[in-house]
Amino acid sequence: MDGNTHLVSPTDLYARLGTASAPLVIDVRRNDAFNTDETMIIGALRRPPEDVEHWKKELQQDRPVVAYCVHGHEVSQGVTASLHGAGINTNYLEGGITRWKESGLPTRRKRDASENKWVTREHPKIDRIACPWLIRRFIDPNAVFLFVAPAEVVAVGERFNAVPFDIENVFWSHRGELCTFDVMVEEFGLATPPLLRLATMVRAADTARLDLCPEAPGLLAASLGLSRMYDNDLEQLEAGIALYDAFYRWCRDATGETHNWPTNKAKS
Repeated sequence: MDGNTHLVSPTDLYARLGTASAPLVIDVRRNDAFNTDETMIIGALRRPPEDVEHWKKELQQDRPVVAYCVHGHEVSQGVTASLHGAGINTNYLEGGITRWKESGLPTRRKRDASENKWVTREHPKIDRIACPWLIRRFIDPNAVFLFVAPAEVVAVGERFNAVPFDIENVFWSHRGELCTFDVMVEEFGLATPPLLRLATMVRAADTARLDLCPEAPGLLAASLGLSRMYDNDLEQLEAGIALYDAFYRWCRDATGETHNWPTNKAKS
């Protein structure tokens, strides 16, 4: 990202998404443009450009922002200037969402903006860590997760306006041979090759079908290890998010790389 021009290219932004260092991406398209498009850039939040003076107060000073509109012209550039005036490190997306789509980069389906709180069973292992990671990284970076006794998930969801997931008889749950992570990848329109590969790993580890992919035993071992390391589910979630960051980057960038020792072994 170029701090002088306040401009970021689609490929440079994509390289940082799905990681702990990802900027906060904000969709600032005008309402007519936003309402006629069923998709958003992965991980983006929606904020109306005309209300920037109000919502910019909610942003963290230490987290960089990327704003995008339709073409990267006056709307996102105006928002960028306003946020810079408030001391927030902000870039606008070159070419807007139009260039993003032309570059073949992933979008997601829109969702109900009120769904920012989620609830599931306590003592998570695999699916209940993978799903929050997916939501935090690609749907809503501000999502809140509640872990409660299995019998209380639905009641807590109703009382605290939280969306239940990974329990029986709710929308966000296992379907046939698919686990909840699979369902979220599909329903949110996130079926990119890296996430589909990760979904296979999660499904294999979560449903005791370790033969589905060679990486599944490693994910299972790491997940069970984390569950033994933490008594606090939210602390375990934070550690698990770092784990899934690593697996995702491997799925996206490093599946063809190998490692051996010694590196200077003489050739025969």
